[in-house]
Amino acid sequence: MRDDVGFERPVTGYARADDAHVGYQVVGDGPIDLLFVPGWVSNIELVWEEPRQADFLRSLSEFARLILFDKRGTGVSDPVSADRPPTLEDRLADANAVLDAVGSDQTAVFGFSEGGSTSALFAATYPERTSALVLWGATPRISWAEDWPWGLTRDEGIAQLKSVEAGEFLEHFGVEYFAPSLVGDAAFLRWAGRYARMSASPAMYIALLKTNGATDVRGVLPSITAPTLVLHRKGDKVADVRASEYLAEHIQDAQLITLAGEDHWPWVGDTTLAVAEIQQFLVGTRPVPRTDRFLTTVLFTDIVDSTQKAEELGDRAWSDLLDTHDRFTREELSRFNGEWVKGTGDGALAIFDGPARAVDCARSLLRIAEQHGLQLRAGIHTGEAQRRGSDVAGLAVHISARVSARAQPNEVLVTSIVKDLVAGSGISFENRGTVTLKGVPGEWLLLAVSS
Repeated sequence: MRDDVGFERPVTGYARADDAHVGYQVVGDGPIDLLFVPGWVSNIELVWEEPRQADFLRSLSEFARLILFDKRGTGVSDPVSADRPPTLEDRLADANAVLDAVGSDQTAVFGFSEGGSTSALFAATYPERTSALVLWGATPRISWAEDWPWGLTRDEGIAQLKSVEAGEFLEHFGVEYFAPSLVGDAAFLRWAGRYARMSASPAMYIALLKTNGATDVRGVLPSITAPTLVLHRKGDKVADVRASEYLAEHIQDAQLITLAGEDHWPWVGDTTLAVAEIQQFLVGTRPVPRTDRFLTTVLFTDIVDSTQKAEELGDRAWSDLLDTHDRFTREELSRFNGEWVKGTGDGALAIFDGPARAVDCARSLLRIAEQHGLQLRAGIHTGEAQRRGSDVAGLAVHISARVSARAQPNEVLVTSIVKDLVAGSGISFENRGTVTLKGVPGEWLLLAVSS
């Protein structure tokens, strides 16, 4: 199908991510791949009906093979229950599934608005797959906090929820905030309302508001090694420009460019300079140096009172029990997409590319261990690690081990960064207070996973 200027609209395909079908499109055939990670909601079929957005995307496709997708629960992708909205891990799974489907081994990632959090986490978790990172109007945290004064306050969040519930938001998609320069454009307002209604249901909007409001990726920013460009309009009414200043300060060697204007959406307002900056940054980027550093979630498990148990059972029986422990641990790691690193004599060290899977795996291991007469304690932390042959080392491993040592029998204990990254997953926690960990600088807030 061609539009009124002869542009052939891309065909929508579907990739399989877990149990969800994720809609995607590929536009252009440039020398690099560019994955466009959408904001709050999106609809890849309707973007081509708005001339400004269509022109912006075509401009990107002139120097890259542009890859678009709707995250599950939005647009043309499979709907999901509003009781279990997509988590950051789900969004990473969606992105990876789409890249696999289109045969992209390495891509530049363009994270827009709320998609910036997903993009930052993707770049940190999959450095070998990320050639460059571009963030537009992004913020690592949406909600206000004492150490984040630029976020959405509780009252502002409640007002947004009420606007969605009353149907007001779905009439105009908050154009006065997202694209204030077009408030008087009747045709654009009609398109924006239709786009809003066809991108997500009211219940999904509300669920995503709550999930996004609980997400905080500040802790992963120092782990990003990909060349990074941060763009932000100075008068943006949705995301404070100081959020991008923070991103640029905490992502190593990131380049910050502030642009004139108030529009949050990148395809509204003066886009010529923005596209030129993006093209210059991406096309001129040198290959990413190989690195053994990566962001991962580390799980450390330990058998409670292992010495006493060994004395009670004797060497042969204890050895058999350890073999059983290692076998069911490997089986559960495989089931939850974890990677066995090594046994520790009376426990195990494993890594995951998503913290929610690490938590679910740990809880499953505790239940199975009880069936074999064992009690486990588990510690989980997300941070930077290094590969050393088949082993994994680094501060994240030390922190996970220290956290595990503080866990009670049959308890999964995590650091606060794990809690922040699993927002919306349905996992609940109990505060265990702030502690110092031996050999680790600073103080650490620990939380126990609720049973």
